Amino acid sequence: MADYAADIAKYTTDVDEEKVKKIVTYCGIALRNRDSSLVSAGDPKELATVRDGFAAKKLGLSADEAEAAIAKVMETMAGVKAKSRVTVYYLLAEQTGTLDKLG
Repeated sequence: MADYAADIAKYTTDVDEEKVKKIVTYCGIALRNRDSSLVSAGDPKELATVRDGFAAKKLGLSADEAEAAIAKVMETMAGVKAKSRVTVYYLLAEQTGTLDKLG
């Protein structure tokens, strides 16, 4: 958990470790595989998965809201080749003011 929080802390202050735990639980088994634990900013299919999965189902965002927020998160993390799924999800929730929806 500390590794995820440390990565998130590179991009934001006041990382809520309880929210990080909720995201890790949500991602579950996907975090065991290196490929599925990362988000590829250059893959439209991957970004659609973030939009239609986590953003829509967990955060309750519309497609337009999600796409705008995902674009901002990808811009924030532009210099990072291997973007942690947990970090992307946390920043997405923070960006949209929906961290409380994580429970």
